[in-house]
Amino acid sequence: MVHAASHTVHRNGICGSDLHFYFSILPVAPTTLVPHVVTGETLPIGMGHEFSGTITEAGPGVDTTRLGVGQNVVVEPLVSCMKSTCPFCVQGSRNLCRHATFVGLGGWGGGLAEFTCVDQNLVYPLPQGIPLDVGALMEPLAVAWHAVKRSNIKGGDHVLILGAGPIGLLTLRVARVFGAAWIAVSEPALKRRDLAERHGADTVYDPAVASADVPMAIREITGDRGADVVFDCAGTQRTLDTAFQAVRPRGNVVNVAVWENRPTLDIDAVTYKEVTFTGVMAYDRDHREMLDAVAEGKFKGLEDLITRRIGLEDFVEKGIRALIHEKDQHVKILVHPSQREPPSYPSGASSSRLVSSKL
Repeated sequence: MVHAASHTVHRNGICGSDLHFYFSILPVAPTTLVPHVVTGETLPIGMGHEFSGTITEAGPGVDTTRLGVGQNVVVEPLVSCMKSTCPFCVQGSRNLCRHATFVGLGGWGGGLAEFTCVDQNLVYPLPQGIPLDVGALMEPLAVAWHAVKRSNIKGGDHVLILGAGPIGLLTLRVARVFGAAWIAVSEPALKRRDLAERHGADTVYDPAVASADVPMAIREITGDRGADVVFDCAGTQRTLDTAFQAVRPRGNVVNVAVWENRPTLDIDAVTYKEVTFTGVMAYDRDHREMLDAVAEGKFKGLEDLITRRIGLEDFVEKGIRALIHEKDQHVKILVHPSQREPPSYPSGASSSRLVSSKL
């Protein structure tokens, strides 16, 4: 018996992975014929993995000293096999499990449902004073947190971030928390460049301008050294090339993006500068310390990244299609799966429930 937390979803953020998943099957997802190895589910499944909610009922075996009725919570949606024969699950690095997937991508009922059931070990209390809308940003914030940790960033480093979507903007915030002294952001969308400046970027570039030469600009600012760390949060051939041109010798290029196509890698750009190229996959036991930083007030103003709130009936037209065709207008769109008024509790929280279930 695995004791699980089921809660009413208050808000669910639409992720770039959801855009890909809406139009094609992702490697971490099942098909209509082949079930996922861990979840045992086939398509169709309930989408959504960036979500927050509130507990309404505790089932047998749930640790009610940590998760109580009326408590606002967020979910770490990473799902892995947890078998004793899996070296990665055994050592705790579940994101590296060969069968890793996510709630809402591999099955188990995603955040676009009004109610969803999640293993209590994947549920974390939302810090006091943090609204549920911002709680829906905790999953992508954990992605950014993990990427910055993996970059081995040091205090005083010069950083370049390519792409200012939700992950790029959150990487900007996390890099500052980790001590980056100077951060530049390259992004073609005006609204996203404005948000990058508002959230602390020292310099913002528009790579779409004909005269733009981001690597040259970085070298000029850094005394011809280049950036210590470059985060590619866009995942295009152009941004990948820019990353290796802009990074300093023995610097680090971190790929945070999910790619649609296989890029071409200029291996000489890696070899001659002895560059470290680091891949990151979601998060690895990062939620607790990330949420501690949120509780300490290190991520104020994240609600600026939320550019639209919609009901489930508008998920496609005002959600998926808007993020594809109106990139200049939107960053993070939140979906409210239910328009009904949630019940009230003495704590002032909104709806959800905790149950016990076999997964």
